Amino acid sequence: MKYNFKKIETKWQKEWAKNKYKNQKAQDFSKKRKIYILDMFPYPSGAGLHVGHIEGYTGSDILSRYYRLKGFNVLHPIGYDAFGLPAEQYAIAHKINPTQAVKENIKNFERQLKMMGFSYDWSRTINTTSPEYYKWTQWIFLQLYKKGLAYESEVPVNYCDKCKAVLADEETENGKCFRCGGHVSRVNIKQWMLKITAYADRLLRDLNKVNFSENVKTMQKNWIGKSEGYEVTFKVIGVQKEIKVFTTRLDTLFGATYLVLAPEHPIIKDIVSKDQEVKVEEYIKKSLNKTDFERQVESKTKTGVATGAFAINPGTREHIPIWVSDYVLMSYGTGAIMAVPAHDQRDYDFAQTFNLNIRQVIKPFDNTNNTTTSPFVYDKEGVLINSGPFTGVKSTIAREKIALYVGAQKKINYKMRDWVFSRQRYWGEPIPIIKCPKCGNVPLREKDLPLKLPNIKCYAPSKGAESPLENISSWVNVKCPICNSDAKRETNTMPQWAGSSWYFLRFLDPKNHKMFVSLKKEKYWMPVDIYIGGTEHAVTHLIYARFWYKFLYDLGYVNYPEPFVKLINQGMILGADHEKMSKSLGNVVNPDDIVKQYGVDALRLYEMFLGAFNDAKPWNTNSFVGIERFLNKIWNLYDEYFNTKNEKPHKKVNTKKFEIIINKTIKKVEEDISTFGFNTAISAMMECLNVLTDNDEEIKFIPKSVLEKFIIILSPFAPFITEEIWHEMFKNKTSIQKAVWPKYNIKLVEDKNIIIAVQINGKMKGTLQVKRDSREQDVLTLLNKDKKLSGYVLGHKIKKTIFIPNRLINILLE
Repeated sequence: MKYNFKKIETKWQKEWAKNKYKNQKAQDFSKKRKIYILDMFPYPSGAGLHVGHIEGYTGSDILSRYYRLKGFNVLHPIGYDAFGLPAEQYAIAHKINPTQAVKENIKNFERQLKMMGFSYDWSRTINTTSPEYYKWTQWIFLQLYKKGLAYESEVPVNYCDKCKAVLADEETENGKCFRCGGHVSRVNIKQWMLKITAYADRLLRDLNKVNFSENVKTMQKNWIGKSEGYEVTFKVIGVQKEIKVFTTRLDTLFGATYLVLAPEHPIIKDIVSKDQEVKVEEYIKKSLNKTDFERQVESKTKTGVATGAFAINPGTREHIPIWVSDYVLMSYGTGAIMAVPAHDQRDYDFAQTFNLNIRQVIKPFDNTNNTTTSPFVYDKEGVLINSGPFTGVKSTIAREKIALYVGAQKKINYKMRDWVFSRQRYWGEPIPIIKCPKCGNVPLREKDLPLKLPNIKCYAPSKGAESPLENISSWVNVKCPICNSDAKRETNTMPQWAGSSWYFLRFLDPKNHKMFVSLKKEKYWMPVDIYIGGTEHAVTHLIYARFWYKFLYDLGYVNYPEPFVKLINQGMILGADHEKMSKSLGNVVNPDDIVKQYGVDALRLYEMFLGAFNDAKPWNTNSFVGIERFLNKIWNLYDEYFNTKNEKPHKKVNTKKFEIIINKTIKKVEEDISTFGFNTAISAMMECLNVLTDNDEEIKFIPKSVLEKFIIILSPFAPFITEEIWHEMFKNKTSIQKAVWPKYNIKLVEDKNIIIAVQINGKMKGTLQVKRDSREQDVLTLLNKDKKLSGYVLGHKIKKTIFIPNRLINILLE
């Protein structure tokens, strides 16, 4: 009977749907050991799933099916992160309401996910745009507000001219919008902010509690950007003003030859000289139109303007000029730096551009100038020179001594800024705040949640960074809950990141109307044991989710300090041209097309066999030939076995080899799944299949238990063909998902004979095959029988023998 993947896969897709996917439902408070396996849930775009989604979701599905077979209580849910720019832009482009667009997109996504046989617990599905869901997003915001962690502030923000939207720093890439690639400018707007900086130290410190890749940990550490240093005061000459500077290298104070202020620094207007006022004002105006990225590009020519004012270097007592330059950011430190051009590349470039004084005050320990990109810049530790009473002191020691000398204070700074939380968009969670002219910001009463997004016709963004909700007077105009005065609702909405910052908790208790999650269910299921997603979310979603979870932990609503135990980043699926898949390049692969031609099991196996799970891999449709051959070979093996008269084994047929290969394969696949080595697990099953089908005459003598074990270990990878064989050939009444993962026999896995190294006087001369756990004398006997190896010893007296069982023998000759 020919393998008909279309017929088989359609059959089981319908059968699983008919049974309401009961075999993959998680059971709250089971006595089984729990495991929570989570995908970073998708944004339901109009394009539907792409093969990159398929890779990550297949990996998590293999894990989920494997752990069910191992007897675990597996929670593997799915939902949709559907607020934000993509859905709104799609709706605008297609002239439909975002609600309708999201509904249609989710329907398509769900069709594709079920088509792929992903074993999600569909009873727990969530949608961030559902009022039943975002009621609790709003509730969490109110708790943040009550604790002073949500506040309003007029701040310079990133504004995409094309999307007409405010972007967080994390949503800009190289000074451009991360979604549309449009130009991002800086504008001052009153925004809602979340005080994530209050958690900066804990977000950094608790990275030692999670199993993330070093790459992700480094990205988070760099984004948080903790710096330990000193704050030192420079007095401005001629006015009663002081400039505070934060520095991590106070040991270079005697080399500070000028100060530089950020263009936003408030002290500028108080110290600028009259003859420099116009130049400084013009420079500041130009600078504030640039993004932080544009101002920080290392390769750009340094620009600046002198204020005409001078400060006193507290170390040297010299009068040094005060400049303004956009390479200094107000958002880091104090917005002012002491420039030490001999020991900082940016300061050196600036000094060279404006012909400012350069003084070397640190020399290397070995007295050689270990330079970076110029003959002057030395930014490492060393010994102080030209530093008054501290000359000759090691730089690491000098910092504290100089701090005492000038009265500097120890200080810790963070690069991370508070989270810009509001968006001037329609498609987002309404912020539950009422603005009263008498009472100020008034939080909505919890009993009035959810505050639903009004259904409006015109939802396109307005000019001037104003929310479209401003025009909905029937929704905006309300009475103040405190004084009953005329008031207005907050018209900004939350960013897309809001709903995704806590969704993993709602999966635990999606139908709870009294609380966002039951404390008991949270304690049972959390933390997430395995979290799978791309590294592109390392400094956005992943940091935000950790922040929200820690906040809820402080309030006593969750039980653990961190939400995720282990994070796995899947590699990107590239186009056949080795470029990132995109519509503009025409290299996007639609999984629907692949399924029609090759089938779901083939697509799942192909993506897992492409290469290491966390590596980038180019797509090559021609490679499906090998996967097709593998699946057909499996089908033909079982078809022949169950449709041939099962004769008694002939004496000459060695059935033990079948037992040995299946036990080795079980062990290998089990180890590989636990380490995400899906490609090598498939390779091991291919090798096993080759042994089982090596001789057509022997197929009928394969023990039935061997074939049963093989189909079970294959089932997490290829659920459709295995379910069909399990039911129609093995005649089982229950799903293969209810089977038990087979245990391997350790005696059949370990080879009786092993290879050990042979050394003569410490030099490798060859190898010997010996029985496992052989004694030294037995090994020497075999060595003497080996013509090549015995020749090295013949005619020599053995001085000593070094023998390490099962590894090597080293013969020392006189």
